[in-house]
Amino acid sequence: MTTMLKKKDWSVHTRRALTATEIVANLAKIEGWTLSGDGAQVAIEKTYHFANYYETLSFVNAVAFVANAQDHHPDLSVHYNRCVVHLNTHDVQGISATDFDCASRFDALLA
Repeated sequence: MTTMLKKKDWSVHTRRALTATEIVANLAKIEGWTLSGDGAQVAIEKTYHFANYYETLSFVNAVAFVANAQDHHPDLSVHYNRCVVHLNTHDVQGISATDFDCASRFDALLA
């Protein structure tokens, strides 16, 4: 099984909200992701662009597969030729390392 699809057991990892400094440092490592929202609604998000609806939905289905394996489910806004992925960790009311891990996995789908 590839690393991307290997399920993580988040019950053995303590998740915590990252500090602002940690968030900025992690955003610098992943291309195209931005910070959005504030307070408990703070998140990282990225808009992926595609040629058509079929490609968009193919990406959405792949994201769903990876997200389910990681037990970390993003909010998705699906349009004809783009998909906006919005990640935050509800149980820490902020952004955690899990969000950056999943962001990298979603980017790898198109690498």
